[in-house]
Amino acid sequence: MIDGNFKTNVLLPAWIWEKATDKNHLKQLVLEYMSRYPDYVVKKIRNGFAICERK
Repeated sequence: MIDGNFKTNVLLPAWIWEKATDKNHLKQLVLEYMSRYPDYVVKKIRNGFAICERK
């Protein structure tokens, strides 16, 4: 938290994994879902979580 950003994990719903047809579609669905969290920036996806920074 040196620059004022907080790292946080957001559990992604199962429907994202079921609906995704490939890696690019998965990224699109995750970003669409994360638009519900306007202050969160997705850094990576790991183990069913979106690893984010919250400003």
